[in-house]
Amino acid sequence: MTEAEETYYTEERWQNWLSRVEEEELDPENEDSARLLLNLQDDAAIAIAKIVSAFEEDDLDQSVALDELERVREIVLAEPEFDAQGGSEDKIMLVDGVQTSLICVFYAAEEYILGGTAESAPLTEYVEAAADAEADEDVDAALGYLVQAGTRIIAGDELDVTVVDEIEYGLVSEWVNGLDSLQSAMSDPEVVEED
Repeated sequence: MTEAEETYYTEERWQNWLSRVEEEELDPENEDSARLLLNLQDDAAIAIAKIVSAFEEDDLDQSVALDELERVREIVLAEPEFDAQGGSEDKIMLVDGVQTSLICVFYAAEEYILGGTAESAPLTEYVEAAADAEADEDVDAALGYLVQAGTRIIAGDELDVTVVDEIEYGLVSEWVNGLDSLQSAMSDPEVVEED
């Protein structure tokens, strides 16, 4: 295992989280269940933030940073496997929600490493444009706007996530949820304890 793999994220770490999800009686309305899923998401976002920070500090060059991102993406976005009993379909659906939220975070980090930040604009405008694009069933454009917002978050801009209260629940609200995890990770990249 390379030093980078030890530093950023491991398959074992992700599997430990999935084991916790599998063991718990999950109810998204329950605070402890919601916290577990958020911790799962935040932990992956922290790994992404650390890769971006290492790139910014010239500890990783562009190609290595992109390779690391891809490696973490393959771990985190792989389809989870749970035992067939104990509501595994529901758990897969909940983990899928976390994975969906993180898709935007991976793309934003990749975009930032490849091209820097999007032009400066209030982040709420990016979210509103994404919501409008989703309403017009242009999912690619919606994702594009939020990826741009993500590059601004990496650069230090702050997103007021209450903006999602104004939009219909869907992919955009899921992706904004991921950007919220990225924002937390960029401001405080402390590892989430697994226990």
